[in-house]
Amino acid sequence: MATTLLDGIGLLVTNDPAYGDGSPLGEISGAALIADSGGQVLWVGPAPAAPSADSRIDLDGRCVVPGFVDSHAHLVFAGDRSAEFAARMTGQPYAAGGIRTTVAATRAAPDEQLALNLARLVLEMRRQGTTTVEIKSGYGLTVADEARALALAAEHTDETTYLGAHVVPAEYASDPGAYVDLVTGPMLDACAPHARWIDVFCEKGAFDADAARAVLTAGLGRGLGARMHANQLGRGPGVQLACELGAASADHCTFLDDADVAALAGSGTVATLLPGVEFSTRSPYPDARRLLAAGATVALATDCNPGSCFTSSMPFCIALAVREMRMTPAEALWSATAGGAAALRRADVGRLSPGARADLAVLDAPSYVHLAYRPGVPQIADTWVGGRPV
Repeated sequence: MATTLLDGIGLLVTNDPAYGDGSPLGEISGAALIADSGGQVLWVGPAPAAPSADSRIDLDGRCVVPGFVDSHAHLVFAGDRSAEFAARMTGQPYAAGGIRTTVAATRAAPDEQLALNLARLVLEMRRQGTTTVEIKSGYGLTVADEARALALAAEHTDETTYLGAHVVPAEYASDPGAYVDLVTGPMLDACAPHARWIDVFCEKGAFDADAARAVLTAGLGRGLGARMHANQLGRGPGVQLACELGAASADHCTFLDDADVAALAGSGTVATLLPGVEFSTRSPYPDARRLLAAGATVALATDCNPGSCFTSSMPFCIALAVREMRMTPAEALWSATAGGAAALRRADVGRLSPGARADLAVLDAPSYVHLAYRPGVPQIADTWVGGRPV
């Protein structure tokens, strides 16, 4: 199997405390990395100690970090909601009901249109250093439309999430219980073969705790992992329910009380924070410092979607996390890489040490601190997926 030596790395972030000074980022200065053609990292360490390889690439002092792991994205959709964004910027509050606008456009779109838009967004993410992305359904809300969304998503990622319980569609407004029955019955039957995860929007205007429990329990019974949109618009039962059911992540976590924080810190459920949403809705930012101080595991993700947050940029979310959520640059980078991997229960991504996938981002900068230090500036020189540049 052919091997490639990435040499001349000014600073390598491994996210493995066995390297460097034992900090979570496992930083190695003056480093090198060897990957094989099968897409695995074989060796990392100081450049002078690097074994020989079949080919060599000199990175000329650039910083290398694990590829970003975006564990929350809604990329299968049609339509545009820029007018809704403009209205929010003049003071109109965000509400879950706007999702139905995208549902109507998505249902009307042919597969080819959805596929082209999805591919464009995945490419945008790749160019900004994202190497693993979770993609949700949730803009079809019929059996056929949810199943086709997941089939399209599966062409780009293994991390597909069934979100039939995004909102109650208009045709079920008078009987939301019947829609929950559909989501947990025929729709689940059609979608489970294409999905790894099941998700539910547990929020006022979407699904209450009883409905959320029914949805996640049904998915768990079919072998899907659980995720949850929780505590975005106000305090509620979502976070504690996610922890009780062993969900991999509770996402948003904007409004938390002490019991919510304690539940996250005492469980295996990752708090996935989505600062692009707060930026795009002028909502309060989650208190990342409070979660970290309590010992909770924190991930960062984009929540790329056409309504509440239309950004595909993990570097932008890192900058927001540092500036607005009081995370250090090191904490934000870890959360956007290893934290995202934890939210997907993956051990093979989000790190760069032997045995991991050779998924990495080469920064046109000497340090990862520049991701927050120079917000809005394109800094991804190259993105590698499975040991190859893309």
